[in-house]
Formats: sequence, structure tokens, C-alpha cells
Amino acid sequence: MLADSLYPRAMCRSIKTLRPPFTEEVTEDDVRAAARQYVRKVSGFREPAGHNREAFDEAVEAVTLATQALLGDLVVRGH
Repeated sequence: MLADSLYPRAMCRSIKTLRPPFTEEVTEDDVRAAARQYVRKVSGFREPAGHNREAFDEAVEAVTLATQALLGDLVVRGH
């Protein structure tokens, strides 16, 4: 199946699950750290060069907001 070959099965190990029951209390720092790790993984840069800093920071902010929205909308049974 083509779709399966596009997405590796392993998740970035530095990104932890940010929802109950895996994590009871999630801080904004937790969400931002996960967003930063995602952007690092996707971009291939641990820290961007100066000319890429704005794009990198904007991506981190966008992923942070999307993650906060997702976590706010999830319905987790028993929690």
C-alpha cells in the first residue's frame, strides 16, 4: 500500500504523548517542546541558520497552536 510507505511506523522518540492517561497535566512548555521537536524532525535542522529562523519559529508557533487545538478538542474516555 503506497500510503503505508509514506509514513514510517516509528514516532520521533523525543515527542511524548500529551494526553491522558499518558500525561495528566500538560503545560504550554510541553506543547511547545513537542512542536519544536516536530519542526526539527521535518526540517532536518536542530537549529536553523539565521536566514531560516523566521520560517522555523513561525512553524513552531503554528504547530503549537494546532496541537493545543487538537488536545482541547479530543474526547478521552474515562477522563
